[in-house]
Amino acid sequence: MKVSLVVNGSPREVDLPPLSRLLDALRGPLGLTGTKEGCAEGECGACTVLLDGDPVNACLVAIGQCEGRHVTTVEGLACAGHLSPLQRCFVEEGGAQCGICTPGMLLSAEALLARSPDPSELEVREALAGNLCRCTGYQRIVESVRAAAALRRGGGGAAP
Repeated sequence: MKVSLVVNGSPREVDLPPLSRLLDALRGPLGLTGTKEGCAEGECGACTVLLDGDPVNACLVAIGQCEGRHVTTVEGLACAGHLSPLQRCFVEEGGAQCGICTPGMLLSAEALLARSPDPSELEVREALAGNLCRCTGYQRIVESVRAAAALRRGGGGAAP
């Protein structure tokens, strides 16, 4: 089945069985390996991408459901080869460790910041609840998201 979709702002087409996973289309024919596979059961959030702006587990979405839809991966956050402010904050605040959960965390955080430009610590934790991390203990991730929120609002540092 040929599926036309928009990936990171560019029209793309894949020819796969309709029940193939979006994750496999991204990592395979589309060559976007930033999206990671963790559990393959929708439990860990490593494969989180944005589908029409909403975070989804790409391991649970059939490519046949993506016809005409917009997908954003971690590669789509960067602009002209430069890290986005959110990505930079993850680096600067220590939110990224081994890198397995980071792409999913970034996409979940991006969706949060799109709908809530000044999230509380609790809101950040709730938005990231579907993303598991075994390295950081989450505090640095939360600080990274809040720093990015402050930066987007015009402040230079982490929110209190």
